[in-house]
Amino acid sequence: MRTRPNYLGGLAGFAWLAIVLVPVYYVVVTSLRNQRGFYDANPLSLPAPPTLSAYELVLRNDFWRYFANSVVVTLATVAIAVAVALMAAYYVVRGTTWFSRFTYRGYLLGLAIPIQATIIPVYYLITRAQLYDTLLAIILPSVAFAIPLSVIILANFLRDVPNELFESMRVDGAGDWRMLFSLVLPMIRPAVVTVAVYDGLNVWNGFLFPLILTQSPDQRVLPLALWSFQGQFRVNIPAVLAAVVLSTLPVLALYVLGRRQLVSGLTAGFGK
Repeated sequence: MRTRPNYLGGLAGFAWLAIVLVPVYYVVVTSLRNQRGFYDANPLSLPAPPTLSAYELVLRNDFWRYFANSVVVTLATVAIAVAVALMAAYYVVRGTTWFSRFTYRGYLLGLAIPIQATIIPVYYLITRAQLYDTLLAIILPSVAFAIPLSVIILANFLRDVPNELFESMRVDGAGDWRMLFSLVLPMIRPAVVTVAVYDGLNVWNGFLFPLILTQSPDQRVLPLALWSFQGQFRVNIPAVLAAVVLSTLPVLALYVLGRRQLVSGLTAGFGK
């Protein structure tokens, strides 16, 4: 049977694509202008000539220090959260006691608690632990809020691993740690990559914890540094947008490297 082309759906798709791409195009094009060209030229026209002066200005103002802080916070948070979530998901799925079921309900409850509602107790705990104005003050709360959703996603994937594989490995003398790293981790690798990318994006773009739990310029991460750039270059819009472009490049590279595993994990999740 012949099907009629969905022209309305196609037009809606192109309209949505334009809505998404026009702001991205504006940010990139504006970051290639100088201050005078920003006010004189059409905002959507190509810069004539393009210049990298805005990028040079940003790179000279401690951008690499903020970038390194963000990398440290993101990598540490993702590594700890994924490792803890993987072990917790294994215990929740393979555990047979009432405590494992109670633990899973506790993770579900963790999804219902917003970050904004806990910022005062988190601030109190961080200051009492004498961790205020350190990168560890950002890492620990970020790990705590990343674990519940990570455990739930990994547990749903782990339930699809056939029980016969666990039994055969146990007959061969394998323990829980051997089954976790030799069986579970390879089979749910798309889910692990999906969780790592999702947690990494949340931490990389996080603004509330760095704003409340750090103070000195040496401990700033990129989202907070962009805010400070906006105050420092309040009339230099190309410099602000150049900092935005530079801060998105690592996220784009992460997506390019893990796109296959990420798409595989997301599409498998839709079938749950």
